[in-house]
Amino acid sequence: MSSIVQNLWASPCLAWNSDYKIKPSRAYTRCLASSSSRDSTLQSSDSVTVNDSVRVNGVSSVENKPLIDVGNGHLRKEIVQDKLEPLWDDGYGTQTVKDYLELAEEIIKPDGGPPRWFTPISAGPPLRNSPLLLFLPVQCVGMDGTGLGLVLHEKALGKVFQVWCLHIPVYDRTPFEELVKFVETTVRMLHASSPNKPIYVVGDSFGGCLALAVAARNCNIDLVLILANPATSFGRSQLQPLLSPLESLPDELHVTVPYLLSFIMGDPMKMAMVNIDSMLPPQQVVEQLFDNLTALLPRLSGLTDIIPKETLLWKLKLLRSASAYANSRLHAITAEVLVLSSGKDNMLPSGNEAQRLAKSLRNCQIRHFKDNGHTILLEDGINLLSIIKGTGKYRHSRRHDCVMDFLPPSMSEFKKAIDNNRWYLNFTSPVMLSTMEDGKIVRGLAGIPDEGPTILVGYHMLMGVELVPLVEEFLRERKILVRGIAHPTLFSQLTENQTNEVSFLDLLRLYGASPVSASNFFKLLSTKSHVLLYPGGAREALHRKGEEYKVIWPDQPEFVRMAARFGATIVPFGVVGEDDIAQLVLDYDDLTKIPILSDRIRNNNEQAARMGVRLRADMTGEVANQTLYVPGLLPKVPGRFYYLFGKPVHTKGRQEMLKDREKARELYLQIKAEVQNSMNYLLKKREEDPYRNIIDRTVYKAFSATVDEVPTFEY
Repeated sequence: MSSIVQNLWASPCLAWNSDYKIKPSRAYTRCLASSSSRDSTLQSSDSVTVNDSVRVNGVSSVENKPLIDVGNGHLRKEIVQDKLEPLWDDGYGTQTVKDYLELAEEIIKPDGGPPRWFTPISAGPPLRNSPLLLFLPVQCVGMDGTGLGLVLHEKALGKVFQVWCLHIPVYDRTPFEELVKFVETTVRMLHASSPNKPIYVVGDSFGGCLALAVAARNCNIDLVLILANPATSFGRSQLQPLLSPLESLPDELHVTVPYLLSFIMGDPMKMAMVNIDSMLPPQQVVEQLFDNLTALLPRLSGLTDIIPKETLLWKLKLLRSASAYANSRLHAITAEVLVLSSGKDNMLPSGNEAQRLAKSLRNCQIRHFKDNGHTILLEDGINLLSIIKGTGKYRHSRRHDCVMDFLPPSMSEFKKAIDNNRWYLNFTSPVMLSTMEDGKIVRGLAGIPDEGPTILVGYHMLMGVELVPLVEEFLRERKILVRGIAHPTLFSQLTENQTNEVSFLDLLRLYGASPVSASNFFKLLSTKSHVLLYPGGAREALHRKGEEYKVIWPDQPEFVRMAARFGATIVPFGVVGEDDIAQLVLDYDDLTKIPILSDRIRNNNEQAARMGVRLRADMTGEVANQTLYVPGLLPKVPGRFYYLFGKPVHTKGRQEMLKDREKARELYLQIKAEVQNSMNYLLKKREEDPYRNIIDRTVYKAFSATVDEVPTFEY
């Protein structure tokens, strides 16, 4: 059977076919044996070299191009992409815990080998120049040690990382410190070969202790640690008192332990929901859930083979030593750390432990998932790559670049966003109109240029409520990702909430928003992006009473000159509808008259200024007032949002505006007028919309065979 040849560091070296079955590899040149530092330099008779370079893990040290075994020992290069397109297929949901258990039945068979690295066949090939990710597995109780814990995530991770998973055989008895040295040797070798690239280490439970221990001993290496319910809290665990009773437990009763532990470790319902579409009718969801549970539960009997009595005792003792070792060295860790904690972890006090680690480590973030159990990486609703992207951890060098390191949203991420925001999209039922080159207005986004660089310049409604439908429709209809330029406060620690599963900032990052700056704007245009720009900024989005649909822009036409430099197309647009969903009852002027609220607004903005978050400080006039606050709003019976994208304005060949500020200003004022005219048009025409009210739209949907697009006014 054809397979991507992925080298294992082990003795003997192993590779995986598409079914994860183990077989001798024909593509290895060097094997690092085990944690006892046995170093084998045996070379296969049909080993592979590329340009006289050593191949490690199926990837040449000269060319990052994995090979495919096409039979008879012949290899060909796999196609390696340079970038991902929006709505790419990340494979999430195509593999489940059932697959994990089936694969575990193969890998737990005694093979006489020590701990080793392997790469899952479905994980790759990654994008060119992708960083490397090491997975350190659970190694305490239950479904552990196999290194298969990324089964739900390996397809997505394998697109943007070179994934190596650590396999610790069931009967292996390597002490913790030797495991630390084994992983450390790998980390140091990888760092030596690519000193400017970060190395990602995902540690699951016990693997979290191992990751922290390696980081403490290698402070000069750029490591990014992602810890899933790290077992550093083992001293306060429910498992701690089990050691003595297990030692005296009769062998015939030990068979019941795996069943009990499997329910302690994770939520079978969450595991069974992984590949079920939540948008299906309830009856179909229940039927699929029942089928998944029926297939999953009988396989738990295989845990008896994974954790025989003597193995379980060894692993509990190993876990205790790992926890003590890691905790004693937390002060030395300088690595970037992200902790994923579960609210329903019945094995470890993971929620409290995450808070403790955040206080003990120098650079630590938390994402808390209140409805998940200990085996968080095997449960529904957790997409590891989405979390890495949303927290701004994905990078190719020492510093994260929000433009150059950005990965577009995948199809599964988009579906989840649509699911989460469906109520909002139904309430606002947006009408999107665009203007063709001949001036004709059409329904939809056909008038938007296919290629960038394109700048969408428009009006910022109250609190930016127009953003979600706009970004969603561009992705749904045109598969165009609109890269927004946002206020830097949204990317500061002021908006970081470590109690949320997914923060608002995570969503901004996930969908490509960047802090407003000339350099970010330059980079977005140089990469031919579709950029969303609001010249009115926070002042327009937090306007006062009576300023609805009033364009509040600065005098400087800088974005026009930048557009001319790149020959970008400018698309002015207007949007109305904020007054159809809410009434502004307390604006900035009202809130500053209330002493307690006035002090809070002033303190928050002073704190932002101390953190260096200050915009347009050198400007005068109303647009310079960038004070941030939350206005008082009174909800209404929902109306409808209306967008009109004007005729594209081309700047290609108009480089004279780079030097002639007056011509740039003329075009700037023209675009500003187009935005205002678009809103005036929409305010007038929406009065003719028979489905402006949500009640009328609901009745239409109830009796219409096609409900994807509710009609609107004639345009």
